Amino acid sequence: MSFEVKEKTEVRLVFLGAAGVGKTALIQRFLKDTFEPKHRRTVEELHRKDYEVGGMKVTVNIMDTSGSYSFPAMRKLSIEKSDAFALVYAVDDPASLEAVKSLRDEILEVKEDKYTPIVVIGNKIDNERQVSSEEVLSTVELDWNHSFLESSAKDNVNVLEAFKELLQQANVPSSLSPALCRRRETFPKESSKRPPMNKTNSCRIS
Repeated sequence: MSFEVKEKTEVRLVFLGAAGVGKTALIQRFLKDTFEPKHRRTVEELHRKDYEVGGMKVTVNIMDTSGSYSFPAMRKLSIEKSDAFALVYAVDDPASLEAVKSLRDEILEVKEDKYTPIVVIGNKIDNERQVSSEEVLSTVELDWNHSFLESSAKDNVNVLEAFKELLQQANVPSSLSPALCRRRETFPKESSKRPPMNKTNSCRIS
């Protein structure tokens, strides 16, 4: 028996990761096209944006979570209520990648579904790299079967692509992506030197 995957008119995305990896910076770059270099500790913030798509309203909720892990109950609730997840680490902080691995395990445990939509984001590529992109790519796409990309909230690299991937995996209407492109057409032209976005193309066997 086959089931039709219905597009959602309301979706919740949650950003998880260690403190200081740039979760808030990525969200602010996407929503406001701004960047604040000074780190500000986040407890939990919910951002809500409405879009008109083909005469239908689509609501996108973006949850920005604490990286201090001092609120495990809040984090578990965020996981339970969310549709897709961004697991963010910083390419200049190997310990933050280990946090991503732990968070992924927690998400799969709470959701009880190993095919939960997850996008792993290596942020801060504007800094000196201490984490190999090839190693992470192999783990995320081949072992975990998730999408992976690297970004810079500071230099505005792959920020829009990250959100488009999250929305696509969360089954929002496909026409929302072009709408986002039009809304963000004031973006500066992206550098040809940016790292390519990698997508999972492997087949899943059930």
